[in-house]
Formats: sequence, C-alpha cells, structure tokens
Amino acid sequence: MTDIFETVAARVSGVGKDSPIADAMSLRADILTMTDQAQNAALKPADCGGFSHAERAALSCRMARVSGETGLAAHFLELTSAAGATADVERIADPDFDGAPDPRLAAILRHTDLVTARPSAAEAADIRALVDAGVAEGDIVRLSELVAFVSYQIRLTIGLRLLETSA
Repeated sequence: MTDIFETVAARVSGVGKDSPIADAMSLRADILTMTDQAQNAALKPADCGGFSHAERAALSCRMARVSGETGLAAHFLELTSAAGATADVERIADPDFDGAPDPRLAAILRHTDLVTARPSAAEAADIRALVDAGVAEGDIVRLSELVAFVSYQIRLTIGLRLLETSA
C-alpha cells in the first residue's frame, strides 16, 4: 500500500504525518493513491499518440507554472528530465515560450494556456484552431485529458495546502 504522505499531492502541498489533517487524509487514502495512479496514466500511457512522455510532463509543468504552483511545477520538471526531454521539449515548460516557429506546437501551447488559466473562455473555435494547425483529433482528446488531470491535481494540492494552513 502506498504511504499517502509520499503521494505527489501530499508532498507538494506540504502535508506531513504530523499534520492536524493527517487523520482525515488517512480516511481518504484511496483518493491520493488513485490520483498518483491517474498521473501515471495521463503522463505515461502505453499509447502516447502525438505527445511523448517528455512532452506530457513539460506541458504539465507549464500548466503548474501558469497556475503558480511551484511545487507541482518542480515535480513535473523532474518528470520531464526523467523522460529524456531534449532542450526543445524542455522549452514547452516555459510559459513565455509561444511555440514559434512551429504552428502545431504554438496552437497546442496557446490552447493549453487558455484552458489552464481561463477555462470558461474556451470556445469551439479554439478546438478548430488546433485542427487547423494539424493536431489530430485523437491528440486533441489526449491533450484535453492531460489538461483535465493536471487541473484536478492543482486544485487538490491547493485544497490540501489550505487545509494544512488553516488547521
């Protein structure tokens, strides 16, 4: 069984075994364990489609940085390196990098940033922009799954941190 205090969410939120919320977390250990399992599925699937493991980790790092989650960003940056990212792939993690001169990458980064920072502003035209840039439909779904997972992980981490600081 996984030590829930070694899960990504517990580590990056700063919650430890001596925390006032440790008992509550122990009661819901399944959520933290399944979150780490979901991370593996989202970042290291058997069928990567158009996004390598390194690119998925770099996109996740970018989303964490856009959201101001430095602990998660560091975690995803480690995964980016561990996946053997090239310097070009590592640039994806930088929110200031716009993907130029590659129109496909630029569209992916623009969409990722939009849905991360302002999800309610996303429209059908944003999906069309991905298609127009040459992103395959299956890869749009894969990107959406990744964004959804990382957004959840960010919210879970923020929630744990808030509970920890208010306990």
